[in-house]
Amino acid sequence: MQALQFQNAQATAQIISQPTPKASGYDVLVAVEAVAVNPVDLKVKSTIQADSTGKIIGWDAAGTIVEVGEQCDDFRVGDKVFYAGDVGRDGCFATHQLVDSRIIAKAPHSLEMHQAAALPLTSLTAWESLFDRLKIDAKKDQDKTLLIIGGAGGVGSMAIQLAKQLTTLKVIATASRPESKQWCETLGADAVVSHQGSLTSNYQQANLPAPDYILCLNDSDYYYPQMVELIAPQGLIALVVNFQQHVDLNLLKNKSAGLIWEFMFTRPRMQTNDIQQQGKILKRIAEMVELNQLQPIAQQHFDKLTSQTLELAHDLIRQGQTIGKITLGPLSDT
Repeated sequence: MQALQFQNAQATAQIISQPTPKASGYDVLVAVEAVAVNPVDLKVKSTIQADSTGKIIGWDAAGTIVEVGEQCDDFRVGDKVFYAGDVGRDGCFATHQLVDSRIIAKAPHSLEMHQAAALPLTSLTAWESLFDRLKIDAKKDQDKTLLIIGGAGGVGSMAIQLAKQLTTLKVIATASRPESKQWCETLGADAVVSHQGSLTSNYQQANLPAPDYILCLNDSDYYYPQMVELIAPQGLIALVVNFQQHVDLNLLKNKSAGLIWEFMFTRPRMQTNDIQQQGKILKRIAEMVELNQLQPIAQQHFDKLTSQTLELAHDLIRQGQTIGKITLGPLSDT
């Protein structure tokens, strides 16, 4: 097999050849046909030490199973699957990848492979944030309000759609540009406010109800004071981005408001008892896609995965103005 490997945090990825691994246990071996890029790629790349043996990154893929482990009962050779994988293992920027069969699902038949590759990490993060962390209940939470900070990105794009399809929440998204505002509206957001300048002022000037739930997908340090001011009494805030400095959790006390983290890799990384839940979530996502309840979020595509196209895609991520997801085709050495 071949793979793109980073030797250190500053290096450009280089193609390497190594033995193709064998599937055993719950693992399946996937021939990777399409991938997507994510901010987590850059975070993991930044941790690669100069004296390391290198790292294969990438955590969004779709492909065909070519081998199954002896404990895998749900998939067969030839199945088309999509998945995010485990951040503690080699990633998908390769021709082949081993992945735990409990965290994958059959890819939606109606999508091209690169469209399927754009869904796993974002849909898992959005689903877990809404229903596992914030514990939103469609019946219990009728007419409540959800604020999604960073609605036009990959996770935000999925969170808007899931909230509108599976709950009766009033969904408010934030966006900073006309095109990202339009994207959020297309996905179903009930209102879109700008997060340029003061989000608090912009939100209040729009005469919107205080959010019972906030899902923050951007700079946690910057938005924390504003979320404290905006959150409704007894509300809940979910974060996906690390704090870079100390914050005062006491600020939430007067409102009896709560803060919780979402990290999509917790289940596979910690081998939790409910690890198979990720496979179930992806299966549900595929079903919703087939029923035309979810819109594909792949917005920019490179036909081949090369060192050059990967660097271009990561540069777009660094600029922080992407809409939806960036996808790439299979690995190529040209």
